[in-house]
Amino acid sequence: MRKMKSLFLIVPILFVMIFSIAVGAEAAEGEGYNELLGDPVVVYGAKLSDSQKEEVKRLLEVDSSAVNEFEVDGQDAAKYIDGNPNSNMYSSVKITQKDSGHGIVVNIVTPDNITQVTTDMYKNALLTAGVEHALIEVGSPVQVSGHSALTGIYKAYDAGGAELDQGRMEAANEELDLTTELSKKEGLSEEKVTELMTEIKKAIAEQDPATREDVEEIVKEQLDKLEINLSEEDRQLLTDLFNKIKDLDIDFDKVRDQLEDITAKIKDKLGDIEVDEGFWEKVKAFFNDLIDSIASMFK
Repeated sequence: MRKMKSLFLIVPILFVMIFSIAVGAEAAEGEGYNELLGDPVVVYGAKLSDSQKEEVKRLLEVDSSAVNEFEVDGQDAAKYIDGNPNSNMYSSVKITQKDSGHGIVVNIVTPDNITQVTTDMYKNALLTAGVEHALIEVGSPVQVSGHSALTGIYKAYDAGGAELDQGRMEAANEELDLTTELSKKEGLSEEKVTELMTEIKKAIAEQDPATREDVEEIVKEQLDKLEINLSEEDRQLLTDLFNKIKDLDIDFDKVRDQLEDITAKIKDKLGDIEVDEGFWEKVKAFFNDLIDSIASMFK
């Protein structure tokens, strides 16, 4: 009888704990918008036709009465990333600013139409640019590389009163360009190149290189560690990029968790995560013991 009373006490406590965890997770996911941008911001590619724009609105689930809307064109590319003022812009973005702790979450709603840039490439570049704690949704009604979406994101922040550093935006764009170019090399994948970029950033955060030679050594170390073979020209492009990045006011320690998150996801995609079978056996044993203990109470 005493065991039955104990069980009646334990079960409600377990339910309360589970409910608390679930509610806490839901609350964290539904945190309100940061006042920096207020309502979500949608930036449409200026080359979209009226019908294409309506399709993008549907894809991004845009409620025009509850968002701020803008267009991005070649002049914006020239302004924010020193790009080509005659660029044709199709890819569009919806940015919802989140509270501190949310991090950057990127969702490509038309993955078949964004042909070169992956979610992790966007996230990595945005960390370099200085974007924090936002839900970024990217879409296009036609096949495009996806590069212009980055300019759209910068315009959204500018329009919302959150001025991003010009040098960081340009470096982020160079990073995205180089990442996509290296991904086209024989024997390399988008995931492998993104992992390389992330690991170099983490090494820069840990080693705080003072000279270009130090950066060059970091690049060499990471290429060797990941067993990536690049031409001398490509190695120099990587060194040039990260030598520029190291001189910018970027606190990579501040975004270390997100860099680790990118690495973990990439390794998962590459199938490099080794499962500790011993750990899972312990988990299985724990739950078996727990079930046996509860069953014994009823006996």
